[in-house]
Amino acid sequence: MRIRLYQPEDAAALSRILHDAVHGLGMRDYTPAQLAAWSPTPQPPAQFAARLGDGRAVFVAEDAALAPCAFIELLPSGQIDRFYCAPGHAGIGVAAALYDHLETEARRRGLDRLTVDASAMARRFFLRQGFTELARQEVERAGVTLYNFAMAKDLSQPADNGP
Repeated sequence: MRIRLYQPEDAAALSRILHDAVHGLGMRDYTPAQLAAWSPTPQPPAQFAARLGDGRAVFVAEDAALAPCAFIELLPSGQIDRFYCAPGHAGIGVAAALYDHLETEARRRGLDRLTVDASAMARRFFLRQGFTELARQEVERAGVTLYNFAMAKDLSQPADNGP
């Protein structure tokens, strides 16, 4: 696996990863109606790419065939926006490696806090990464109520890299 910065030609693959992750991994925590409201279809690549011009850093994990298999976005404020892993690559360390890369970059940039509005499935992951749950939130999409969790992690202390 390799982690690199987003390239414009990644838009279609990342849009597909987002959609597949929502439907392939989200069914454990969300109803079919909630999943359909969250991601009814993969976003057109141009629409997916359009929101990337706001200064966010997008890190892409590639599999052994050098195809994108996961991505994570870091806004200049320290907010983690979208973070999705293809279902076939979930649970094998790809997401953890991608998150570690983002946290290292956030520290390099001098950020003292990371925040995220995490889905139920991502909430478990972020708790393992040392985030604190701040609040359960409800959001509406296409007339359907979904929920997520406001979470934060203090980066003002040195990273704990284990024993």
